[in-house]
Amino acid sequence: MAGFAPPAMNDKGSAMFDAYIICGTPRTGSTLLCKLLESTGRSGAPHSFYRRQDVAEWAEEWKLPGRDTMGELAFNLAYLDAAIMAGKGGTDIFGLRLMRENLDELSAILDQVYPGLVSDAARFENAFGRVLYIHLSRENKLAQAISLVKAEQTGLWHVAPDGTEIERVAPPAKPQYDFRRISGEVAELEAYDAAWNTWFERQDITPLRLGYESLSADPAATLAGICKALGVTPPNMADVKPGVAKLADATSLDWMRRYRLDAAG
Repeated sequence: MAGFAPPAMNDKGSAMFDAYIICGTPRTGSTLLCKLLESTGRSGAPHSFYRRQDVAEWAEEWKLPGRDTMGELAFNLAYLDAAIMAGKGGTDIFGLRLMRENLDELSAILDQVYPGLVSDAARFENAFGRVLYIHLSRENKLAQAISLVKAEQTGLWHVAPDGTEIERVAPPAKPQYDFRRISGEVAELEAYDAAWNTWFERQDITPLRLGYESLSADPAATLAGICKALGVTPPNMADVKPGVAKLADATSLDWMRRYRLDAAG
């Protein structure tokens, strides 16, 4: 369920947030949400800038010197500056998508940049300013796990509403039902969600909670709620066009049926 707060404003009428972090797990609609937020032209351009597999690619895109030519700290400083600029997308608000598996790595990087701070929240505030944390989760963990396994097997991660492939990471392959693999993913996704909640509690953070189910059912209303929480003027609801379509199909439903039968047996 989405839990939206009223826009946080200071006494001068300005938004209280300089940044937001989408705290998620795979297959929760984070790509849809990132594209929606970027499409407003007012709420940053969030991406997974600190996904370990993508750091070298981002650094090359931003034309940063190689890590081996400038040292670890200098690279991390340059990368942080470039990430903030990219994540703002020409707006006043920085957006970042962060999966739980990358949280500790980002914290370690920021600890090097801002040594001596006592918490992750303090490090994030030093790096990004006043942060709104958005916890994006999916209630149906079985559907989430099946979506993840299918994407990994087929190589297809995202398609546009017209069926055009947006993200493919491997040649097409036929998905194969695998009870053990799906079961393992369910357990891992549950653990990641629990880890986020533990982290929020330890950091004394009350996140804006957002569910995949409400996001996919009404993207425009979800976007309007986040803009309101950020203190950003939301777009006209009629102008909101989701750039990503669902990949769930008859195979997904069949796997859910088979999984429940196998789990019961």
